[in-house]
Amino acid sequence: MEHVTIDEVESDPLDEKIHTDRRALGEALGADHLAITRYVLEPGDRFSGSIHAHFDQEEVFVVLEGVATFETLPADADETVSPTEVTVHENETIRFAPGEFQSGHNDGDERVVALALGAPRGTEDIRISRISAFGDRDVSCPECETNHMRISRNDSADFECPSCAATLELE
Repeated sequence: MEHVTIDEVESDPLDEKIHTDRRALGEALGADHLAITRYVLEPGDRFSGSIHAHFDQEEVFVVLEGVATFETLPADADETVSPTEVTVHENETIRFAPGEFQSGHNDGDERVVALALGAPRGTEDIRISRISAFGDRDVSCPECETNHMRISRNDSADFECPSCAATLELE
């Protein structure tokens, strides 16, 4: 058994331009098969900086306070398709299956407190469709036009195409 006090878990934001309070509870609890992360999003903050999908992990978000807005895209969407918005209110939850593209943010005037749960805990196949933090920049393959790129598993490139293995560097 492990027990932690959330406020005693060190905040570890992915990028302070996106959010400032992100606490990896699964890691603090020693969970092997479940990722649990608590986010506090101030108005304008985001859970992540991109519309992305975990092809090897399902995600569930539980909104404890406020209203979170999620943008979703079908897996085959190109740059002409606009994201669909789904609002998730306090005491509501939303689930994304492996391969579903999404990005959540706080579009309101009040803060959002939410838990993000991912299973299995480790994720190695993350694909990016659009980078919201850079004005919805499209991330398509420059060679075969696949509408998303996988985060590269090596240091030689930022992204690699899951279809043809072409690489893409962010500029």
